Amino acid sequence: MDLKAIGEDLGLEESEFLEIVELFLETAETDITRLKEAIARGDMQTLTEAAHSLKGSAGNLGFTEIYRLSKDIETAARENTLDRLGPVLESIDALKGDIQDALNAKTA
Repeated sequence: MDLKAIGEDLGLEESEFLEIVELFLETAETDITRLKEAIARGDMQTLTEAAHSLKGSAGNLGFTEIYRLSKDIETAARENTLDRLGPVLESIDALKGDIQDALNAKTA
């Protein structure tokens, strides 16, 4: 993942973007935890809110695949269809890991 290129596409200096990515990862972790807990409880309101939050932050930063998957979760929550969300959350976790790895490589 080329964080420098993504940041440039957003008109940000690399150092600025890397700081924002760090904040995104912290927020994403919170949102993902909320998603998992909401699914376990069948809490559609929290699921919708957490998915919307993650979708917005991912979209704003150009992480389009996380945006798309979060949108899928948000839609599933609104339609009350949670049976296929496990793999979606796994994909989001993996993508978040890829972003973390790319950030670590830049800051190492």
